[in-house]
Amino acid sequence: MTMTLPQAVITVAIVIAGTVFTRFISYLAFPEGKAIPPFITYLGKVLGPAVFGLLVVYCFRNSDLFTPFALGGTHGIPELIGLLVTSVLFCWKRNMMVSMLAGTVAYMLIVQLVF
Repeated sequence: MTMTLPQAVITVAIVIAGTVFTRFISYLAFPEGKAIPPFITYLGKVLGPAVFGLLVVYCFRNSDLFTPFALGGTHGIPELIGLLVTSVLFCWKRNMMVSMLAGTVAYMLIVQLVF
């Protein structure tokens, strides 16, 4: 099903409005010169590691540790190598984007070329 031109324009306009609203709401809720509530500061500290933990759980959710190699099982080896690459790079460089990109590339190369 394709959209007509007016439908596409309205859809893009709604997405733009939603993006602009989410960008400006923080300036309205927390104006300059006013103290940021402790709960918001707490969320700023814990949400980054929580998202990383969620990504690890998501990565390993379908890993089958008990299927033999002959039947196409990988025992979670590509996932473990990707996690190891991501963890080592993050501890070394302290750059979340570089470590996630490198871990993803390592995982994809192993899945495509080895398993």
